[in-house]
Amino acid sequence: MALASEGAGSCLAIRKLHPAIGAEVSNVDFSKPLSPDVAAEIHAAWIAHHVLVFPGQAITDEQHVAVTRHFGEPEIFHMDIIKSKFLKEIFRVSNTDEDGNLVPPSNPIQQQLSSAKKWHTDSSYRPIPAMGSILHGVEVSRTGGLTCFTNMHAVYEALPPEWRAKVDGRKALHDFDKLSRISGAPKQTAEERARVPAIWQPMVRSHPVSGRKSLYISPIYNDDIEGMEEAEATAFIQELAEFAGQDRFVYRHQWETDDVLMWDNRCTMHIVTPHDPMERRVMHRTTIVGEGPVAAA
Repeated sequence: MALASEGAGSCLAIRKLHPAIGAEVSNVDFSKPLSPDVAAEIHAAWIAHHVLVFPGQAITDEQHVAVTRHFGEPEIFHMDIIKSKFLKEIFRVSNTDEDGNLVPPSNPIQQQLSSAKKWHTDSSYRPIPAMGSILHGVEVSRTGGLTCFTNMHAVYEALPPEWRAKVDGRKALHDFDKLSRISGAPKQTAEERARVPAIWQPMVRSHPVSGRKSLYISPIYNDDIEGMEEAEATAFIQELAEFAGQDRFVYRHQWETDDVLMWDNRCTMHIVTPHDPMERRVMHRTTIVGEGPVAAA
């Protein structure tokens, strides 16, 4: 469904992509400075649709970071690996090194990135988790590599009553170290671990802008729930992730070169579908620092 505008005087053209989540936005050029009015329109559309797709944005990393600053402060990844050596705000979701060479799946960085093939939300392991993320498709895959997003507002609202009773008022543990246990990724140094110790986050959160409740889990980082035995908690997180992956909640994005996607980490999870590891896939991401701790709903 095409929407001519989001409000009176809007310059954006917005087309809804899925009944629950996602919209395509045109009539904006990220290679040029954004006006405050356009940035405000984008922000309003972002809150309304949770995931925005901006096609045909042939931008540099510097322009990518400049766009990000209209919505918040870019997060700097706490580990040295994956972070670009040229621009510290850029998180490289890529199977090439920064000289352009293809990197095998056995490479430690690729083992860490493989965790993206499970449902998660970015930086949930921080005391102040990420507000959002902006991902640029520099070189895209044709053998898979779709990025799928689920609307966690709708997921929470659709939970069976007995499941809702199990998440309301509870917290789950978010621990970055879990990546090394599930993917063989390199372990953090003691200094890196000290920057992001494991943290308990509410399983139901209130969105700071809309006020809507959403389920807040990030299965690649969760392995414990308050008041549950470990096996029960692990099984329940898996059940919740499978429930969240239903088609009625999920938009699946087939990438085109120079697509830019912007999503709200406060009410979504995402996952990447497998692709041929010998096919180049180069994606550059910025992450927007959150505005405060998670507010329990």
